[in-house]
Amino acid sequence: MRHRHARTSACAVIAAVGALVLTALPGSATAQTVRADSTSPQAPHRSAAETLSVGATSDAVFQAMKRDLGLDRAQAERRLANEAEAGAVAGRLHHALGASFAGAWVSGTESATLTVATTDAARLAAVRAAGARAVHVPHTLAQLEVAKDELDRASARRAAPEASSWAVDVRTNTVQLRAADPAAARSFVAASGADRGLVSVGATAERPRALYDIRGGDAYYMGGGRCSVGFAITRGTQQGFATAGHCGRAGTSTTGYNQAAQGSFQASTFPGRDTAWVATNSNWTSTPYVKGQGGQNVRVAGSTQAAVGASICRSGSTTGWHCGTIQQHNTSVTYPQGTVSGVTRTSVCAEPGDSGGSFISGSQAQGVTSGGSGNCRSGGTTFYQPINPLLQGYGLTLKTTTSGSENPGPGQPGETTWASGTVYEAGTQVTYDGTTYRCLQGHQAQPGWEPANTPSLWEQV
Repeated sequence: MRHRHARTSACAVIAAVGALVLTALPGSATAQTVRADSTSPQAPHRSAAETLSVGATSDAVFQAMKRDLGLDRAQAERRLANEAEAGAVAGRLHHALGASFAGAWVSGTESATLTVATTDAARLAAVRAAGARAVHVPHTLAQLEVAKDELDRASARRAAPEASSWAVDVRTNTVQLRAADPAAARSFVAASGADRGLVSVGATAERPRALYDIRGGDAYYMGGGRCSVGFAITRGTQQGFATAGHCGRAGTSTTGYNQAAQGSFQASTFPGRDTAWVATNSNWTSTPYVKGQGGQNVRVAGSTQAAVGASICRSGSTTGWHCGTIQQHNTSVTYPQGTVSGVTRTSVCAEPGDSGGSFISGSQAQGVTSGGSGNCRSGGTTFYQPINPLLQGYGLTLKTTTSGSENPGPGQPGETTWASGTVYEAGTQVTYDGTTYRCLQGHQAQPGWEPANTPSLWEQV
């Protein structure tokens, strides 16, 4: 665990996808969504890139993508647009393929290729017709997730191998387990009850540990330790921020980057998850920004989850602004204090004090820094706790620039009527204006993101 101060214990039929066509040809200005009923007299819906405010991406993001991913601005713009559109197409294909769905990912310099895997060879042509590259694989995503869940349960019964992490890797169609001691890892898998044919064990030199670290990325202090603000939030009229659970327990007091009295942790979970939120006093105001390159403000417009392979940037109080790509979602990783599940693995570097800081893709919040290995001189691997489950778990509303200066209060997860402020998972069904819609990509609903207006996030049932 990297830290400044250790804690003492630390969402049919396949034709349904025809409503969207992914066009992502080399040299194109952007990826686009095309309505199947384009002759309709109604005005066209906003594309996924428009919905996710790709055009409003901050200069700081482009500068960091140039430095860390080798992309000029035009390439970065196309990549972000392609990634936005790919998420919508992948969401539709996920539902259309049903139980045969085996995962999706983007690839290529500009993320111009969306690959969708299925166990049903008869569905490959339909996947290609939707604009994606089709791959036939032996295992469904559901089967892999069952094996991964078995490993999670086993880690609660017995200590997982030291310096280990595991996750469903959709690109290899396996559950990848990396450990410093592969032999011990294989014994762990055998005892877990997981199907050993689904788990790939490999050696790693990484030594993951939690990263001790109301603009995202700014420093805050708790006693002798330092962490980083994740994202500014509100809870009703209360101002505050989301951060990593290992940074402090409920009741831990904090001071800000300027050492002024700031607030206290209201709730914290670690290990198991790595989530927490801090309520600040009246001298602090939540802002919809993350600290970017050179201290520039990077706007936060929402929290739609990016795909495996997508570009992502991180802000932290030790190493500042760095970018990379998403490698695996829903990862479980073992730190010295125990196993944390549901985090995302990335190729972004981080160092002590960056913990809790912001992970953002374009203008969409992704998560808060949890832990990792390596550093920002030689490179490394970093895990983040996804922001949407954190928001939902604590009833928080992400502070965004999407609409106005105030955000609505969060809705309840069980609601069936669409409501701004509610966190929706892919597959959730809601009613809006008398019509039923199905969620395509996990996100917290924002004003202006009504289902009828955002086909990249919702499809009519």
